[in-house]
Amino acid sequence: MNVTASPSPARVDIAWGDAFCSEGANCFRFGLDDAGRAYIGSTLSPGEYVSDSVEALRALISAVKSGAADHLL
Repeated sequence: MNVTASPSPARVDIAWGDAFCSEGANCFRFGLDDAGRAYIGSTLSPGEYVSDSVEALRALISAVKSGAADHLL
């Protein structure tokens, strides 16, 4: 996975979906670009996001849903 603190010099146009917000207004959003790469970003830091293939982010979300990140809570 690639973590980007700022957009690369060749600007990527990301089509962001509606933000998902949990308690305390911790909001995340998911997006796709024209090349089919998937993105997860926070609404608090719009220029920072995680990017990878759709399949890789689908696997990450499935792992989180199955409890792989419960130790972080």
